[in-house]
Amino acid sequence: MATLPPPLEKAAAAPSAEPAAARSLLATAWLRIRRSRIAVGALIVVALILLFAILAPLLTHLEGQDPYTSLTGPDYLDEFDTPGLPLEYYRYPSTEHWLGLEPGLGRDIFARMAYGARISLIIALLSTAVSVVLGTVIGAAAGYFGGKVDMVISRIMDLFLAFPHLLLVLSLTPIMQSRLGGTALDQGSLLPVASLVIILGFFGWAYLARVVRGQVLSIREQEFVEAARAYGASRRSIIFRQIIPNVMGVVLVYATMLIPTNITAEAALSFLGVGVKDPTPSWGQMLNAAQSGNWYLSDPWFLAVPAGALVITVLAFNLLGDAVRDALDPKSSRN
Repeated sequence: MATLPPPLEKAAAAPSAEPAAARSLLATAWLRIRRSRIAVGALIVVALILLFAILAPLLTHLEGQDPYTSLTGPDYLDEFDTPGLPLEYYRYPSTEHWLGLEPGLGRDIFARMAYGARISLIIALLSTAVSVVLGTVIGAAAGYFGGKVDMVISRIMDLFLAFPHLLLVLSLTPIMQSRLGGTALDQGSLLPVASLVIILGFFGWAYLARVVRGQVLSIREQEFVEAARAYGASRRSIIFRQIIPNVMGVVLVYATMLIPTNITAEAALSFLGVGVKDPTPSWGQMLNAAQSGNWYLSDPWFLAVPAGALVITVLAFNLLGDAVRDALDPKSSRN
């Protein structure tokens, strides 16, 4: 019997290579994000901003300042040439005041920036969570049930999408604040925060619901849904256990894109005077103070600090959202 040549004999005797381990969608998305320098940079900036907001009490304690104490008088503010403008030593970063003092009331800019980041992120994250929950559940219900349910929900979506969003929020925020007055939410800065979360969250779900509905229309006919239905699973179980987990990629992408939108909306509303009001720290409110007192004409620093922080935050979240969208795109390269 003929024997195989040595090379072929070794090849035949060698064990077959083990198949590569399959990666989940999230693991694949994380691998793609790590390969993108822009995505990693945006993720680092977002993490630093979150830490800046979370550690605001500790950071202001280290600085030895707080966001509410006013330092007025000739030792801090120029009351002659330019009334209310900080003296040269207190106008810019120093060892005592890491970003200087704000004009007029002489409050510490760094402390107000740190606590303002907390307010902006709390409003943005909570309102995004409200929109995501409403949009996912309503969109999944519309796509799964179809028929008259789908028609009614779709018309409600069209109605919400037809309204000019900013004008609607501008008109309803004061009404919501007055309605919440005298309730358990009417305590300090909780009232404007709660009203903005409710308004921004309630009017931000329609677009996501439309996207989820389109995804569910195709998912509901797949085999695993038919199997769950044949097994006797209830409609609620099918929607929450079978359908919604399969649209979480789209939901995650939408959430990362909605957070910077809500940050901008909160800043715009506070700048226009219907959002967070003084003395509660807010980046939008700080922009309003710099503009209303024309302090930015004397020194752009007072406008540049909150504006720069707002631009960097929104840009980082937008870049991260783009990276998440590309990473979860099934048409992208799997390598």
